[in-house]
Amino acid sequence: MCSSVTRTSGVDGMSFSTVAVLGLGKVGLLAATFLDEAGFEVVGIDQRPPRQATAFPVRTCDIGDVAVLRAELAQVEAVLSCLPYHLNKGVANAAHKAGIHYFDLTEDVPTTNHIRELAKTSKGLMAPQCGLAPGFVGIVGASKAAQFDTCRSLRMRVGALPQNPTGLMGYAFNWSPEGVVNEYLNDCEVIEGGVRKMVSAMEWNEAIYIDGVKLEAFTTSGGLGTMCETIRYPGHMDLMNFFFHELLMRDQREMAGKILTTAKPPVDDDVVYIHVAAEGSVNGQMLRKEFVRAYKPIEVGGKSRTAIAWTTSASVVSVIEMVRDDILPQKGFLKQEEIPLEAFLKTWTGRLYA
Repeated sequence: MCSSVTRTSGVDGMSFSTVAVLGLGKVGLLAATFLDEAGFEVVGIDQRPPRQATAFPVRTCDIGDVAVLRAELAQVEAVLSCLPYHLNKGVANAAHKAGIHYFDLTEDVPTTNHIRELAKTSKGLMAPQCGLAPGFVGIVGASKAAQFDTCRSLRMRVGALPQNPTGLMGYAFNWSPEGVVNEYLNDCEVIEGGVRKMVSAMEWNEAIYIDGVKLEAFTTSGGLGTMCETIRYPGHMDLMNFFFHELLMRDQREMAGKILTTAKPPVDDDVVYIHVAAEGSVNGQMLRKEFVRAYKPIEVGGKSRTAIAWTTSASVVSVIEMVRDDILPQKGFLKQEEIPLEAFLKTWTGRLYA
């Protein structure tokens, strides 16, 4: 078992301060740094120590050991899982048993459904899908839709791309190759004409412009918590359809991920594009409201952080701040549409998105 940290107050109170961050990869380490800067007492936990020094204590232990995990979570008031999605059910179960708040970045629909069931009897808040997409983009989308008497359509589009693309793909794998492959091959859950249904990935291609840059957006997999299209440079979707379907790489997903990351490794100079557009009526008049941003790398803790890393980690930290400050519910299941955008942007970390 790892060394201990003292729980300072119960979740039943209006505030909390101790947070365990599980998984200290690029996003987890940055989320822990943001939490530390936002005034939380942070402890980082992973199977191996990070390569860089941190401003908060780090402990190493076997997170996969249920008994060890439960002992660790019994000492804190909240946990943020930045682990691979297939480990989140176990962490959520342990958080539920400990009676503490739970947050994660998962895009996985079955995991989210499992957490939704746990939330029915939880003592703390169960809040999955709090990253960029699902997460911040959904918060923006709900905010725009709420500005209409009747909302006719809501299109949410997000993409992490190299600022200086090369080659026909115009892409770099700054995110999990496994996640990207799944996005391109698994079905997508959408609402069309008021009906919830599944559609194929890499369809509904459309052209959009952000800061004068021509881009394309198309469907990628995920549940209604994600429910957004992926932004890429023009021509990317056709190449990926050729790669996965004509070359039959859809049947060899692990190999496909290795081929793509070898060909297009990560870059430091990335950009995260967000394009949210809602249409509807106000007092009988049709209107269109948009939220369009291009986020680039920033410096945090004296180090340059990629756009995809900080936009993902800052989103969940902003939500945790809002729970601490009693702006959001203290128990049950947190839905993205329950998070007010204005309050989100006023948090210590959320100000980065303004």
